[in-house]
Amino acid sequence: MKKRVLAALFTGFMLMAGMTLPVSAWESSFTYGTTAYSEEMGTAGLNPHSNYSGWSTIRYGVGETLFKYDDNMEIQPWLATDYEFVDDTTVKITLRDGVKFSSGRTMDAQAVKECLEDLVAVHDRAPSDLQIDHMEAEGQTLIINTQQPCPAIINYLADPYGAIIDMDYGIQGKGGSANVAGTGPYIAVNVTPSQIDLEKNEDYWGGEVNVDAVTVKSFADGSALTAALQTGDIQGTYGLQYDNYSLFDNSDYTINSCATSRCFFGQFNMDSPIVQDQNVRKAIEMGIDKEGFCSVIMEGRGVPAKGAFPSSYSYGNDAVETVSYDPEGAKELLKKAGWTDTDGDGYADKDGQKLTIRWLTYPTRLEQPKLAEYAQATLKEIGIDVQINNTSDHRTYAENGDFDVYLSSLTTAPTGDPEYFFTSTVTGPKNFGHYENEEVTKLVEQLHQTFDKDERGNLAVQLQQKILDDDGYFFVSHLNMGIVTKANVTGIEAHPCDYYEITADLKVE
Repeated sequence: MKKRVLAALFTGFMLMAGMTLPVSAWESSFTYGTTAYSEEMGTAGLNPHSNYSGWSTIRYGVGETLFKYDDNMEIQPWLATDYEFVDDTTVKITLRDGVKFSSGRTMDAQAVKECLEDLVAVHDRAPSDLQIDHMEAEGQTLIINTQQPCPAIINYLADPYGAIIDMDYGIQGKGGSANVAGTGPYIAVNVTPSQIDLEKNEDYWGGEVNVDAVTVKSFADGSALTAALQTGDIQGTYGLQYDNYSLFDNSDYTINSCATSRCFFGQFNMDSPIVQDQNVRKAIEMGIDKEGFCSVIMEGRGVPAKGAFPSSYSYGNDAVETVSYDPEGAKELLKKAGWTDTDGDGYADKDGQKLTIRWLTYPTRLEQPKLAEYAQATLKEIGIDVQINNTSDHRTYAENGDFDVYLSSLTTAPTGDPEYFFTSTVTGPKNFGHYENEEVTKLVEQLHQTFDKDERGNLAVQLQQKILDDDGYFFVSHLNMGIVTKANVTGIEAHPCDYYEITADLKVE
């Protein structure tokens, strides 16, 4: 404890002086580079009740959820030890004893209740996901009453937005500098939109934390990230460009990877006059060479996607049908829609207008600008001019409808359940293309209230097939996640849900 107090005093002095404590000042330290921490991706800061910042709260060891996922994406207890559905709208959760927030407050049912109440009051997705009506807290027992049957509530409580934080401590700072008191193995002593400085939580309930200090650095440029790992400025990374993995395939480094449900996918702007024509939307899909992108650009670290979920799920790729790469067929569809090359410039036109689509994406997912350029080249072959807007301000453009195709990435089944993708992106707040289908809406509502696991899978297949048949969305590639570290670093591994990175198991020899 004395060591921690001295470290805290020293850290406070450094911060007051406008300086950041160098990790080299600690007995053991680790510096981690990532492209997944940024304001443009909504992950900056550590407030789990804001956008996607909960991913950073969990990824970097500051917070934990009531439940977590094992390597098979099955629910396991974490801050909770057990749960029971008392009836279709009531779930009883038993919390773990002996857990304290980094603020010093004991985690009990009242603290968890306060946290979840704030979550559903301010978050954009949690209220509709969790359907919480009211909660009752007594000791280490939390009872959640939902507005309607919510079979996936335990899965949603394992979503990073469900990180349990001390609301008495509150949210310190704003936006990308927000800090919180969690229950994890690390305590954030400095948070900015580009860096987090962490110290070990010596009172961590889960046992000994091996590394004294961790620095997480954000990189927007893939080349800079690669160079930093090569020079030793960082000791591990998530988010390398795929053509750079071969540089680290030697005994000096460790590459740990696994398949995830993260998917690169596009949504069409149904308010755009050009892509309101389904023939044009289908032609765009048929003009993108998914196999080529995955094998050539991603160097085999991506798997071509038919639907929202990879084949490892029963309701994944193998369960749905979609169009294949077919340039000649795409040209016929464009011709059917009245788009032909009348002036010989290589691009289709109609009524004096060249067929141009606005392709919106963002740079921090390094694969996305590459996909945009790849699609630009293959779509040119069928007569479509692609104007790329690769911007960190993509959210503003998306919300304003300034796009024809919005290409982003999402972990489509981060809760080990198919509902998340549909409630967030098809009928929820991330449906920037304003896609609508009354039957799809009804099926999503049915999915939300269905308890049987097999039936949930069947509904997920039906939903995917309907949005594919409507050509409202298209799916390009599922990602194999990779973490690369120096050979002397252990205890950090890629996980199928793409959440858990910095943990108490991290060790630097």
